[in-house]
Amino acid sequence: MRTGPPRKAIFSLMPFSSFHLHPDLLRGVKEMGFTKPTPIQNDSIPPAMEGRDVLACAMTGSGKTAAFVLPILHRLIAKPRGTTRALVLTPTRELAAQIDEHLKALAIHTPLSGAAVFGGVGMSPQEHAFRSGVDVIVATPGRLLDHFRFGYAKLSGLEILVLDEADRMLDMGFLPDIRRVLRHLPQNRQTLFFAATMPPPIAQLTKELLKNPVTVNVERQALPAVGITQAVYPVPQDLKFALLLSLLKRGDFKSVLTFTRTKHRANRLADQLTRNGVPCERIHGNRSQAQRTQALAAFKDGKFKVLVATDVAARGIDVEALSHVVNFDVPHVPEDYIHRVGRTARAELTGDAFTFVAPDEESDLRQIERAISKRLPRITVPEFDYTRRPTERFEVPIQERIAAIRARKAEERTRAREKAERRGQHEMAMASRQRGGLPVRPSAPPGPTAPRGTVGSRHVAPSRPQPRGGSRDGHVQGPSRPGHHRSPQS
Repeated sequence: MRTGPPRKAIFSLMPFSSFHLHPDLLRGVKEMGFTKPTPIQNDSIPPAMEGRDVLACAMTGSGKTAAFVLPILHRLIAKPRGTTRALVLTPTRELAAQIDEHLKALAIHTPLSGAAVFGGVGMSPQEHAFRSGVDVIVATPGRLLDHFRFGYAKLSGLEILVLDEADRMLDMGFLPDIRRVLRHLPQNRQTLFFAATMPPPIAQLTKELLKNPVTVNVERQALPAVGITQAVYPVPQDLKFALLLSLLKRGDFKSVLTFTRTKHRANRLADQLTRNGVPCERIHGNRSQAQRTQALAAFKDGKFKVLVATDVAARGIDVEALSHVVNFDVPHVPEDYIHRVGRTARAELTGDAFTFVAPDEESDLRQIERAISKRLPRITVPEFDYTRRPTERFEVPIQERIAAIRARKAEERTRAREKAERRGQHEMAMASRQRGGLPVRPSAPPGPTAPRGTVGSRHVAPSRPQPRGGSRDGHVQGPSRPGHHRSPQS
């Protein structure tokens, strides 16, 4: 079993200087530690710099971000600023933030600007990006459509469109949103299209969008990166957590990205790891954008050994020298497996990807092995007791969770009904006082504790200046009661 570093990078022979990129961009490339381009960069950058449409089949971790960012920056750097000229569409918030970070690092010595536009955060800073005319906007389709409802979000000056991870956007149901976005964009533009796989709807979309494109690796079978060591750990479902904890405590795993099938399982796994002394965070669709950003940043900084994620993050996490990816649950779709394990061995480095397989997941594993044309080795950990009984359930059954949710909601409804009844009684009491001609002053509805300004159930009026019409001794005369006659002078 490989335990992580040292890792050796394997690059193609052609240097970045052979692309004749602007010198300020080459400075950014050098400072990011790029020495020679990856194959997808080597094949995509030259035609993209010429203004050609590009159709590229690029796996995660292949260096495709720089493959479209560098041509964009090179083309825009010589032109005047003031309007958004490039748009990158991507499926997830994490990937949008990652691309924006990458773009700013490469453009650090240029006057070019970029902004990320995605949900889960306020729209005001993003509105400012539209109004100020940043050069490049990196956006998720849904949030971009939110902005298109307002007049400031105009992209009439757009020159370059990039669709990144187009097949993942299809999987997430974004294809209708993409078509709506396209209606807001100029027809005369350069389009760069990147996907890991080419299912029929994506192939049809490329025919609609691209004009005489240069194709790169389109016929290549989707496979994990060469530098990934893959293995399978057969284990009963209820012992997966114990096995993971055992492996983590051995010290072989340095930084671990662990994928679960559901958000509930991600929460349970993160909670149990934390209780067992493993520094851990989680990232999934129910976490706010601030929580997701903070968790990813802390994981990159080494504050947490384990980051637990669902597939929402499979294409949006870029961690340098990530030692291990662990599939705590086998993904149902082989493409998801490829993208998960692609979080390690990025930029042609090396890494380990291990999959925990319970008996009921064997059929999904066989689909993965057929897709990658390879039978993965099975590993049994000698010192691990596969016959033990877990001390606690890992996952609460869905029926129990539904019952708990229903009970909580019933309790909330009961509290709301009681509150409404108390309010109704209070309003009836106030109305009764008015009908009786008694003075009515504002007071809070009855509750468990009397508010400030009350004595028992009687409201104590705050002191106020003597109104006109008051008696000379300083007492305000209230309204007359039935049967009580007042003189005109009163």
